[in-house]
Amino acid sequence: MARLSLLRSSLLFFLIASMCFVEVSLAGGEGSLKPNQCAVACDYRCSATSHRKPCLFFCNKCCAKCLCVPSGTDGHKEECPCYNNWTTKEGKPKCP
Repeated sequence: MARLSLLRSSLLFFLIASMCFVEVSLAGGEGSLKPNQCAVACDYRCSATSHRKPCLFFCNKCCAKCLCVPSGTDGHKEECPCYNNWTTKEGKPKCP
């Protein structure tokens, strides 16, 4: 009986862990892009800014390092901690 309970607990743990993995992988987290996908992701990320050229430069630089670009044209940086936490010498965000 104890063995069955242990099996059920293990199965439940595995199910919950796999659900968390799927949720993280669908969020576009770090390492979710291949280097050749950075240009397209950054093109969309910078599509709404009036400072397109610097945005594309830094977005591509950040994507090359983090292999991640947050969804949308602004915000959502929590999806990519590497992208979010990379700062300039002055402590300002490096990635758009």
